[in-house]
Amino acid sequence: MNEATMKDLLTDCSLCPRRCHVNRLSGQTGYCGQTGEIKAARAGLHLWEEPCISGRTGSGTVFFSGCSLKCVFCQNHDIALGRAGREISAERLSEIFLELKARGACNINLVTPTHFVPQICTALRRARTKGLDIPVVYNTGSYEWASTLRLLEGLVDIYLPDLKYFSPALSQRYAQAPDYFSCASEAIAEMYRQAGDPVFDPDTGMMKRGVIVRHLILPGQTGDSKKILRYLHNTYGNHILVSIMNQYTPLMPAGQFPELDRKLSDQEYQRVLKFALEIGIENGFLQEGETAGESFIPPFDGEGL
Repeated sequence: MNEATMKDLLTDCSLCPRRCHVNRLSGQTGYCGQTGEIKAARAGLHLWEEPCISGRTGSGTVFFSGCSLKCVFCQNHDIALGRAGREISAERLSEIFLELKARGACNINLVTPTHFVPQICTALRRARTKGLDIPVVYNTGSYEWASTLRLLEGLVDIYLPDLKYFSPALSQRYAQAPDYFSCASEAIAEMYRQAGDPVFDPDTGMMKRGVIVRHLILPGQTGDSKKILRYLHNTYGNHILVSIMNQYTPLMPAGQFPELDRKLSDQEYQRVLKFALEIGIENGFLQEGETAGESFIPPFDGEGL
């Protein structure tokens, strides 16, 4: 991507399905809340991803500020709303990638990167010319255009998307995005086209290429979760990995969304896991023990920037 193309993408921004059409280079902001300057809240080694992503030394994770989805229950709400973070240049971002590699990162993990894709492409290309040779992970809520993802072809090795909602009513209630499933399913199809079947290092078990789709089960919504798992299995079989998560943590003010003001029950989680086995899902991850809690949320204090 040349400088002119990047400028065009940011002066009339429609990088995500919100289609805000604002001029971010002039300081305007749309739904994500971000201008044309990269803003990030933390860069460090993260050990709480799936084992084939985190490994023993940690995933080299960059948490970007802002979000095009902003689910009401987001665990990273401080950065999703843009309340935490500092501005950095694409040159500095490329240096951060190399610093994380030098610290022993298994990969570079880009968290909530959609609204900064043009700048990230520039930073990744620059870092590759300076020796970045570890896998790059694109970690997203999946409210994406496939056309934006195509800008990343050849730069991203592993896609780590969420598939949050099947029901348009749920995605409207919790993210003001009734078109979420249609956009996310097309986005994941593009991710699979680029990354293909999972590839692992035979010695370490670390993932080198492929797609892991995450699904966070919401309290009272096991039916929606089953529809998502059936869709994924019918569409991809065992050519992707599925991570079924029970770590939902109620963080919003009590009473605002009363149906979400509790943790997921063990019975709900086991019900969804049983369904996954029944329909034939074999490749993936589950969570054990107490995973719901703010202790799993890293401090967004500007570390590593």
